Amino acid sequence: MRNLGGILLLVGIGGFIYCHSQLGAAGPLPEGLSISEALEYSAGRFEVGRYAAAFMAVFGFLLVMFPKGR
Repeated sequence: MRNLGGILLLVGIGGFIYCHSQLGAAGPLPEGLSISEALEYSAGRFEVGRYAAAFMAVFGFLLVMFPKGR
């Protein structure tokens, strides 16, 4: 589990950095959109990808710190 956690941590950090850099190039989102409506725009996809990558990095960090559970 420690190896899987390390991989998830690295992929999550890399995905967050990639989505953050691409988000600056995309146009701004209109206000008041739901998540499903925001996914129709490229900026919305990168925003959701950024949150997913951050969650993946946190989950990978937890697997690295506690590989066998408590």
